[in-house]
Amino acid sequence: MRVLVTGGAGFIGSHIVRTLASAGHEPVVLDALLPSAHGPAGSSASAAGDLPPGVRTVVADVRDGAAVAGALSGIDAVCHQAAMVGLGKDFADAPEYVGCNDLGTAVLLAEMAAAGVQGLVLAGSMVVYGEGRYDCPRHGYVRPGPRAVADLDAGRFEPRCPACGAELVPGLVTEAAAGDPRNVYAVTKLAQEHLAAAWTRATGGRAVALRYHNVYGPGMPRDTPYAGVASFFRSALARGEAPQVFEDGGQRRDFVHVRDVAAANAVALAVLGERGPGTFDAYNTGSGTPHTIGEMACALAAAHGGPAPVVTGEYRLGDVRHVTADSRRLREELGWKPETDFAEGMQEFALAPLRNTGRTDG
Repeated sequence: MRVLVTGGAGFIGSHIVRTLASAGHEPVVLDALLPSAHGPAGSSASAAGDLPPGVRTVVADVRDGAAVAGALSGIDAVCHQAAMVGLGKDFADAPEYVGCNDLGTAVLLAEMAAAGVQGLVLAGSMVVYGEGRYDCPRHGYVRPGPRAVADLDAGRFEPRCPACGAELVPGLVTEAAAGDPRNVYAVTKLAQEHLAAAWTRATGGRAVALRYHNVYGPGMPRDTPYAGVASFFRSALARGEAPQVFEDGGQRRDFVHVRDVAAANAVALAVLGERGPGTFDAYNTGSGTPHTIGEMACALAAAHGGPAPVVTGEYRLGDVRHVTADSRRLREELGWKPETDFAEGMQEFALAPLRNTGRTDG
């Protein structure tokens, strides 16, 4: 299969390209080499070092329709990874998030329709859920609203039952849960799914969205406000600094290794042809074993040799307290399963090289 991987020179994309190439597929990369992922110069040389030899790479923005049309020539399916990620620096980033993530996806889908390419695997995200699943001892399943600034300032981080104020028990959210994005990035990721679903209905295409959990592993970008918490902690350790853990460190997440995410993409691509025309399916993609942010910071620091994490009590508006999802559907329907457990993955990640985004220390 000849597969166009947008964002294929990036952290997750490059692992997908290597996985596809090792399975005998022919990946083609389209990547804008954004400074937030590849350094101020957007070094194509450094990006090429993360890809197998001989992989065709088109350096272009996914919003460039002519470049996308050219890259789609002879393509059987698309694996769409190109996106701005994370919360960014402040709300001034909103136009760039919407442009990269949603306009970029719309341009890609329009060119796929024109070229008759009918298979898509989309990099989704668990952020579309907002907070995860919660149960109240009295009211059962409830959906708490956004946390109040006054509560966060006072160190009251746990959401409460919106009906009675009782403490809630966090659980696993399924794909049937309604979307409830709580920040700009989350809004753009949900919009990508809606665009992909509209494309399938209009063209008879087939699409699978993989809602990634907190992906980590070798080659994460370092020292950038657009990376995830695993990169923040690992970058701090590389500089000889203590990881700064926000809130009280009790936030629950599901940390899934990038190689397992790449394997999920390969499995999803393989089943596209078995789907009916006009179908869109979303799958949670996580390890299935939740851990707290504090546990992750401690595991990384111990494996790296310190310094120990520092719990700061700080918070970021738009962050959610707990979100961990049930990935059984992906396992049962597509036969995927994660191969790297938390302890093994953190041990490797603690010493693995990071992608340089311009800092030279550490």
